[in-house]
Amino acid sequence: MELIATTQALAETCARLAEQPFVTVDTEFMRETTYYPKLCLIQMAGPDGTACLVDPLAPCIDLQPFIDLMADESTVKVFHSARQDLEIIWLMGGLLPHPFFDTQVAAMVCGYGDSVSYEQLVNDVAKARIDKSSRFTDWSRRPLSEAQLAYALSDVTHLVTIYQVLAAELLRTDRGLWLDEEMAVLTSPETYRADPAFAWKRLSGRMRKPREIAVLMEVAGWREAEAQSRNVPRGRILKDEAVIDIATAAPRSVEALGRLRTIPAGFERSRTGGEILAAVERGFARDPSQIAMPERIRTRGGNNGALIDLLKVLLKAVAEAEGVAPKIIATVDDLEALAEDGTEDTPVLQGWRRGLFGEKALALKAGRMALSVERGRVVVRDVPQP
Repeated sequence: MELIATTQALAETCARLAEQPFVTVDTEFMRETTYYPKLCLIQMAGPDGTACLVDPLAPCIDLQPFIDLMADESTVKVFHSARQDLEIIWLMGGLLPHPFFDTQVAAMVCGYGDSVSYEQLVNDVAKARIDKSSRFTDWSRRPLSEAQLAYALSDVTHLVTIYQVLAAELLRTDRGLWLDEEMAVLTSPETYRADPAFAWKRLSGRMRKPREIAVLMEVAGWREAEAQSRNVPRGRILKDEAVIDIATAAPRSVEALGRLRTIPAGFERSRTGGEILAAVERGFARDPSQIAMPERIRTRGGNNGALIDLLKVLLKAVAEAEGVAPKIIATVDDLEALAEDGTEDTPVLQGWRRGLFGEKALALKAGRMALSVERGRVVVRDVPQP
C-alpha cells in the first residue's frame, strides 16, 4: 500500500470516509527524545473497506482534511486506547474527535477486563492475529517497510470488526451510558492541557507536609515549563526522583543541593541548579495554610485498612458476576473515600454505580451484608436483621 502524501489525495479519502457511519483511527508517533509527540503516520479505515495510511511528514501536505473529519458530527471516530492519539489531534488541530468511541473502554463494560490490549481484542473478537514485530520501530524514518505498513494498517482494519461487535453488545445489554464518564474524560480539553501549575499532582503521592507540597509545586512547575519550552522529555531536565528529593529536603543553598544523591555531581553550580534553588525559595514563600493537600494524603493513615480490603473483595465479586472490569465501577480512591465517610458525592454512590455496587458496599459497611466462599468463589449474602 502506498502512503497518502498529498493534500488532494487526503481530502478525497476523508470525503469518502465522511460518508461512513464510523471510521477507525490510529496514529504512530515518536516522543522518546521530545516533550511533544512527533506524528509520523495516520491510519484510517471504514466499514465499506476503505483503508488508508497518511504520511504527515510528506513535504507540503496539509492535514486539515483529517482535522475536518475528526470534527464531523455525522461520523463516529473509533480508537483503541485513545488518550495519546487524542493528545496529538488536540495539539495539531485544537479540537477533539466527536462523536467518539474507545474500544478499550467499551471492552471493560463488555467483560474483557481492565485495559485490554488491542492484540487481545483482535484475537478474541476479530478472530485474527497481528504481527507485532514492527511495533517499536522508528516510524519517522522513510521509506517505511512493507512490514511496517502492514502492521500499521492492521491497527485499524481489525478495529472495524471490534467496534461493530462491542457496539452491538452495548446495545444488547443497555450499558452504553456506563461509558459516558470515561469518554467524557478522554474528550475533555483539560485532559490534554499540560499546565505547569498542575505538574506537581502526578508526583505528590509521597508528600506528607504542606511545605513539601509547596516546594514540589514550584520545582515541578519549573521543570514542566522548561521541558515544554525546549521540547525535551521531563527526565532530560530533571528526573522524577530528583524532583521528589528536592521537595522533601528543600535545599536552600548550592551546598545543600549538591548533597542530594539524585543530583549529578556539579549540577548544583550550573544555571539549572540556580533555577532550582530559586524555585525552592518560591515554595518557601507560599503560605502553608493555603496549600490544599491531595485527597488521598488527607484520608490515608486511618483505621480503615481492613474495611477497604473487604470493599475490594466485594468489588471484584460484583465485577465478576456482572461481567465488567472492576476499574470502570470504582477506583481505589473511590473505595478509600467510601470507607472514610461514604458521602453522597462519592462516585460509586451515584448513577448506575450505586445500583450495581454502591448499595452493596454501604450494606457491607453497615453489617447488613456479608461475604462468604462457596466452591472457591466469593458470594455476597444478606445478613438477617433483628
